[in-house]
Amino acid sequence: MPFTLEELRECASALGNVASRTPIEFSGALSDLAGVPVYLKCENLQRGGSFKIRGAYTRMLNLSDEEKAAGVLAASAGNHAQGVALAARYLGIRATVYMPTTAAIPKVEATRGYGAETILAGATVDEALEAASKDSERTGRTIVHPFDHLDIVRGQATLGLEIAEQIPDAQTVLVPTGGGGLLAGISRAIHLSLGREVDVIGVQAQGAASYPDSIARGVPVPLSRMATMADGIAVGRPGDVPLEIVRREVDRIDLVSEEEMSQALLLLAERAKLVVEPSGAVGVAAAIAGAGTWKGPLVIVLTGGNIDPLLLMRVLRHGMTSAGRFLTVTVRVPDNPGNLAGLLSHLAATGSNVVTVRHSRTSPTLAVSEVDIAVEMETRGAEHCETVIAELANAGYAVQPQ
Repeated sequence: MPFTLEELRECASALGNVASRTPIEFSGALSDLAGVPVYLKCENLQRGGSFKIRGAYTRMLNLSDEEKAAGVLAASAGNHAQGVALAARYLGIRATVYMPTTAAIPKVEATRGYGAETILAGATVDEALEAASKDSERTGRTIVHPFDHLDIVRGQATLGLEIAEQIPDAQTVLVPTGGGGLLAGISRAIHLSLGREVDVIGVQAQGAASYPDSIARGVPVPLSRMATMADGIAVGRPGDVPLEIVRREVDRIDLVSEEEMSQALLLLAERAKLVVEPSGAVGVAAAIAGAGTWKGPLVIVLTGGNIDPLLLMRVLRHGMTSAGRFLTVTVRVPDNPGNLAGLLSHLAATGSNVVTVRHSRTSPTLAVSEVDIAVEMETRGAEHCETVIAELANAGYAVQPQ
């Protein structure tokens, strides 16, 4: 077995002045949607903005004096980077973090702000890790891997210990999953604390689902490509250490789409008043998608809140569109005075709220006397969108929804 309950409690004690004991909040809105009581473990409020400080500090605390003196290396898209940088500051260790060139600017700046040197290398975390490995071979400095080390898993497992103490009657726990360190740690901690009858389920983005095939084959199977906005769990190959634990301890892996993530982020912002990054919201997306099938109480881990404000704006807009709360239509009308006012008058009558209006007179499909008018508007849901389109059509407009 990778660790005992007593070892886990010792680890939690060592983290006592470093990692916060994050709150766990009941969500009435999600409970209504999921059909069982739902609790949110708010690790997005953790120091450094995610759970990563737990594993990073545990790993670095157990380095030898010589390893600490030489300094450490890491590779991350942002959350592990900040966890390593923050842990290094606590322990007085020099840290260099390799980050993919696609890493969000706020995450890069936050990592530097905690005192770590940052180097942009590669387009993915896996490529950044290759660069860090070459640095390690050249300098002898220790790599603090984001998930593939038992100390990392043990540190992340302290989050599971907190869940067991805060919601001792939990029946299901949903855990966002990338490389698997958090899932392995939480599943082991939950089963040690509460017993095997509690279902621990990993959740991955459909565009970065490395675990299902790896579990089936019994070895890590790298993905040939990934495509997801959930950069925190966009890991192409599961770790050897967490995979072995996950195969023994985890009930299953659920997958969620980009649209489901967008809607989950929108719900968290509107109803729970929580800012969460896409990777941190996949558990909420899975809870909504599996409504009516859960054993409750259901605990969902919100793993991080480090999201670029520009991405947040785009994702929330996408979530509103997916939920039928935002509609864009294009209509073609004669380029005569009064036609725009007439269109807006019809839209006002439908109860929609116009946000932007754009004219296009340059399309090659337009006649000289025609204009395309694109209108973006806020609506009240999918049925309202259908009503708006139908009423415009009844008024004689040729409507092109987008």
